[in-house]
Amino acid sequence: MNAREFLDILHVAERLKDTPRHCTTSKGRTESVAEHSWRISLMAFLLRHEFPELDMDKVVDMCLIHDLGECFTGDIPTFLKTSTDRETEDSLLDQWVKSLPAEVSADLAALYREMEAQETMESKVYKAMDKLEALIQHNESPLSTWSDNEYELNKTYAFDNVVFSDWLMNLRKEILADTLTKIKAENPVPQKQARKPEAPAKDAPPKARSAKPRTKVAIRRPDRAAWNADGEFGAPVPVPAVPVSVRKTMEAKNNGAEARRNRALVADLERDAMIAVKEADMPTIHFPENDDKYNASRKHKETGKSKDQA
Repeated sequence: MNAREFLDILHVAERLKDTPRHCTTSKGRTESVAEHSWRISLMAFLLRHEFPELDMDKVVDMCLIHDLGECFTGDIPTFLKTSTDRETEDSLLDQWVKSLPAEVSADLAALYREMEAQETMESKVYKAMDKLEALIQHNESPLSTWSDNEYELNKTYAFDNVVFSDWLMNLRKEILADTLTKIKAENPVPQKQARKPEAPAKDAPPKARSAKPRTKVAIRRPDRAAWNADGEFGAPVPVPAVPVSVRKTMEAKNNGAEARRNRALVADLERDAMIAVKEADMPTIHFPENDDKYNASRKHKETGKSKDQA
């Protein structure tokens, strides 16, 4: 590769600096694809000691190049990106890679094949970084910049991409805790204002009381309990409705399998947290040491014999 070929590659890659993503920074500025690619590369570098058995240099390489196809198509949010969009991006990227100097072309092509196959641990870690960075950035951006469907996405997205690693699953749980804390802090549940009773008209007759007392009160079941970082449950978090057009696009992907898997994973996490809270509140039962029935049953349990075998 000569100097001119090297510069030509950099000029193409520079487009990502001006390619906006569907997210903003903590100060509300629209972030670029280049900024996203930089931070997932940093995430991979920082995890070098958490995954000592992996080739983390390769993971960093994957993170650096993963969105180069968007030099030609721009960024399309994951919940709107169709299979046709992906095919177009892959085709344009493939043409560009083949046009590069042989040694660079071979390196890029091999990495893209491995990333697409999602069979190696390195490719799985790269994919997890790509998904998780988007969630982290949303937690950092003002809630006013979120689209309606992102309230649900930030709770359920990418759980299926981290199940292969306990460390990454714990990271995803922490991100979920931050999401719920952010929603509760920046968009608190509005309190109903008590209505002042209207003063009756001077000549109005007194209202007759209902002859039959009200026996049933309908209470709407909350959509979801707020899971705080300390594992406790707070007030219900209102989840804005997902627009029909976005929901249909999401459901069309893999017949909605990914969304269903992620919702099930989040439900399991919330169920486990609820059980842990209830178990912590259960009283401890102490049996007296001179209780013959208790001591007999404990003895049989320790020896592994039943009463009939004894």
